[in-house]
Amino acid sequence: MRKLAALIAGAAMLAVATGMAAASPEKTGGASDNSNIVQTAIAAGQFKTLAALVTKAGLADTLATGGPFTVFAPTDAAFAKVPQATLDALGQNPELLKSVLLYHVVPGRVTSGDIVKLSSAKTLEGRSLSIKVVDGSVYVDQAKVTTPDVMASNGVIHVIDSVLIPKDAPAAPSKNIVQTAVAAGKFNTLVSLVKKAGLAGALSGPGPLTVFAPTDAAFAKVPKATLAALAKNKAKLKAVLLYHVIKGKVPASTVVTLNGKSVKTLNGASVKISVKGGKVYLNGSTRVTKTDVMASNGVIHVINKVLIPAG
Repeated sequence: MRKLAALIAGAAMLAVATGMAAASPEKTGGASDNSNIVQTAIAAGQFKTLAALVTKAGLADTLATGGPFTVFAPTDAAFAKVPQATLDALGQNPELLKSVLLYHVVPGRVTSGDIVKLSSAKTLEGRSLSIKVVDGSVYVDQAKVTTPDVMASNGVIHVIDSVLIPKDAPAAPSKNIVQTAVAAGKFNTLVSLVKKAGLAGALSGPGPLTVFAPTDAAFAKVPKATLAALAKNKAKLKAVLLYHVIKGKVPASTVVTLNGKSVKTLNGASVKISVKGGKVYLNGSTRVTKTDVMASNGVIHVINKVLIPAG
């Protein structure tokens, strides 16, 4: 299975070659016959999203040897149709991401001449793709084949205009950061203070934002007098809350690469990130207890203490 999974990595990269074929239609069906899937893939660069996801799935380092395989390859334009939140959700679930990629690969060399005779084809993911011909165009599930028969020594590529996603792939998160926090039920204090500070609208906006969210238990560690003082001083409360927010969507995989570095918050001050024993800490003692709670406009990382900026 490792070998087969590997070939999707190469095959996915092979999709890049399809761009070349699309640019030179007269060369399809044989121009890359002497190059394997990976070698063919290196030749072009309009399948960057597919290649990035292949890498994230842990398939990129496996050599494209063996086969033959048939790859239905979505272009960057095809991936642009997928909600970013859905791509992010796939990126946070390596096994599901791997299954989505394998859902684009069929064992054997299935050319366009073969495809038009089929009603379905079983993928390496295990399930079958539906195939139909409408007005002379081939459709795989709901994706249209736009460029067929880009050949490699160990396979064939058919370019498609949409990403093929199995039924159990994650849906895009429908709740924004504030709605997600409310639904979780353990951020009541945080949500209350966010509303009091007049930040609910900003945290519900398009973003994207990354929020280090203290739980109710974290707020319970703060002296009541301190919370009362903050509640009475809107400007200071806003400053404290914005000290928990970073511009952009920063998943856990990126956070850990910032070990020893400081990240600027919307408060203007910076939070220092450190990794100890596989755990992520902010400013030395505040621990991230849960990562990558996805929202439609960003991501939440749960923390066990409230961050109080100096001064």
